Amino acid sequence: MFGIGVPELLIILVIILIIFGVGKLPEIGSALGKGIKNFKKSVSDQNDANPPAKKEGDK
Repeated sequence: MFGIGVPELLIILVIILIIFGVGKLPEIGSALGKGIKNFKKSVSDQNDANPPAKKEGDK
């Protein structure tokens, strides 16, 4: 995963805790989860609306 190991993830988590504080983390996580869910839904809807074109020779 992009060459990021456990020590790097822990450092990133500590920096996030320092910047946002413990109280804001649930709000940030919820907003991030909703954003990912909406992105997946829109990509799925886009694929349903525009199915891939069939190639020559496909049945």
